[in-house]
Amino acid sequence: MCVAPVLDEIAQYAPVVAVCGNNDGPDVVAWGAQETAELDVEGLPVAMIHDSGQKTGRLARMRRRFPKARLVVFGHSHIPWDEQENGFRVFNPGSPTDKRRQPHGTIGLLDVVDGQLLDARIVEVTR
Repeated sequence: MCVAPVLDEIAQYAPVVAVCGNNDGPDVVAWGAQETAELDVEGLPVAMIHDSGQKTGRLARMRRRFPKARLVVFGHSHIPWDEQENGFRVFNPGSPTDKRRQPHGTIGLLDVVDGQLLDARIVEVTR
């Protein structure tokens, strides 16, 4: 769950783009979070969505939903996921605070330079 003041605080350090999750309230929508987002990150077309649906068929489904994107970042399950095929990648960083059935809390690090995704890593941050 996120609240608008947290987004405001993070925005003091860097630009923030957020999408609404199933536990977010109207204050997050009022802040500007939408169901999906599509943006350009240093020349890389990126899409964001909270819930990408079941894992079976996820890559093809996200490619159809976001045909211009080369990277789709999603959440919802809190389960880290990194899958790619033919220059298209779907990535879930997991969660640093609610690890659910995972052994560790995680975050995702994406290294983008000149429109290229050089590295995508899921990093364990809690036990």
